[in-house]
Amino acid sequence: MIADTMNEFITAICWNEAQMTYIVNDNCIRCKTMDCVEVCPVDCFYEGENMLVIHPDECIDCSVCEPECPVDAIKPDTESGLEKWLWLNAEYAKIWPNIRVKKAPPPDWKAWDGKPDKLQYFSPKPGTGN
Repeated sequence: MIADTMNEFITAICWNEAQMTYIVNDNCIRCKTMDCVEVCPVDCFYEGENMLVIHPDECIDCSVCEPECPVDAIKPDTESGLEKWLWLNAEYAKIWPNIRVKKAPPPDWKAWDGKPDKLQYFSPKPGTGN
């Protein structure tokens, strides 16, 4: 019984030190559908001019946003190759306004869905938030 409790305790400590978060990648650039904003229970999305980011310290890893994104832009930060996106999300979440209510996506978002290498279109300018 003590061993089970100790194992649970150690697991809890390891879990807290290895917190996962979700990130928004370049699939969001110029799409910004905001379906994720509508379902986020902790309001951890921040709005740039042409994409959203997730604040990694505010994300509670509930994963409800991931399946809501129609452009597959939300990924767990445990996937390989996402380090630059974790950095970008963390940095811009500090300076962009918080967004808590879904807005209309850009009128041409479907034309941008699935286009490769959209980082070149990234804008560091903030959105308007709400």
